Amino acid sequence: MMERQLDAYCEHLRSERQVSPHTLAAYRRDLEKVLGWCQKQNVGSWQALDIQRLRSLVARLHQQGQSSRSLARLLSAVRGLYHYLNREGLCDHDPATGLAPPKGERRLPKTLDTDRALQLLEGAVEDDFLARRDQAILELFYSSGLRLSELTGLNLDQLDLADGMVQVLGKGSKTRLLPIGRKAREALELWLPLRALSNPADDAVFVSQQGRRLGPRAIQVRVKAAGERELGQNLHPHMLRHSFASHVLESSQDLRAVQELLGHSDIKTTQIYTHLDFQHLATVYDSAHPRAKRIKGDES
Repeated sequence: MMERQLDAYCEHLRSERQVSPHTLAAYRRDLEKVLGWCQKQNVGSWQALDIQRLRSLVARLHQQGQSSRSLARLLSAVRGLYHYLNREGLCDHDPATGLAPPKGERRLPKTLDTDRALQLLEGAVEDDFLARRDQAILELFYSSGLRLSELTGLNLDQLDLADGMVQVLGKGSKTRLLPIGRKAREALELWLPLRALSNPADDAVFVSQQGRRLGPRAIQVRVKAAGERELGQNLHPHMLRHSFASHVLESSQDLRAVQELLGHSDIKTTQIYTHLDFQHLATVYDSAHPRAKRIKGDES
């Protein structure tokens, strides 16, 4: 019975909610964990699952190494299932109500320092299709802090190189207008004539040599290759976005402006960059303050 109701819910997500296959598979995996736990606990129906047993499952998964983010997703899946079951008259409660995942360790995003960013971008660039395209991609990521999805979806009519602006479509279909730095403008101006030679299939800014829009995976591969070639390290698009944010904040101290540039709906998301800025200040303090070494000493 429980499995049949789970199947019905997944079909509801697929046909009525039209969630992506990736999201549907993730929800199903999470809910099958809950179903397996119910079977071990001799819980015979979704109605019989209570908050205590669900909390025990969350605690067990946390002990097994599940991240706080993964557990939050599992609880979200449970809430979705019970919303459906309550609507269908198959249940009259939600055991996930008021239940939060254990707080995980907050990991700071990895960034390039300014010198490493310049090392990446200021090397010699061959005057050919791939090199000019990849340089424009790197420059635009670092110049404007775009998300990977925003860059892959970028069309020609969103660029205004004369005024140095780009309009991007972000999360929640929200648009924002961003400045393009001088170096990124120059890189785009050198790339666009080469782009036209590929007979592009649509108005995509970044295309393959066959004229097709570059997808996320193709761009990740090219960014990774540039990191290995120029820096000898792993590099991904989000690291360039993080570097953009931390460098702007370090220079401006304007958290609200950085929030707008990144397209964060909640400033709490942006506040993680204040921790990065403090790390920079602490490094300067330790290297410059005459009494700094007392912090690392053996004073009691």
